[in-house]
Amino acid sequence: MTRQISRRVVYGRLRSVEQMLSTIATLPLEDREAFFADERNVWTLESCLRRALEAVLDVGRHILARRFAIGVSEYKQIADELGRAGILNPAERSMLRTLAGYRNRMVHFYDEISQDELYEIARANLGDIRKIISVLADWVESHPDWAQDDL
Repeated sequence: MTRQISRRVVYGRLRSVEQMLSTIATLPLEDREAFFADERNVWTLESCLRRALEAVLDVGRHILARRFAIGVSEYKQIADELGRAGILNPAERSMLRTLAGYRNRMVHFYDEISQDELYEIARANLGDIRKIISVLADWVESHPDWAQDDL
């Protein structure tokens, strides 16, 4: 049984992503030496990046559960199912699978991600997060009959 998507859930999570990305933007990512000069930058980046990724994936899971009655147990499945539902194109699906992989590694294999790798992920992939949240927000807005204003 499908139910309406909650705009409160979707936009609350997307605001959280934006907040995390804004915090990351205050870090000196353009200057490797300055970034690593203060170890608090690494911990801020790790926390904000993980939380942003989880919020993006939560939005995808919410859309799948509410609109399509699809339950997923693995984060990478969210990307696959959003692709099958026509919400993400193949490139976006691949992008979200990669982001989900980063989230999984950050949570389950945190001891295997070096500070250098975390820094490089942030330098190379923050635009991918912005792209995915834009696609998800645009999709919800383009289907107003499928969402409820429960704000």
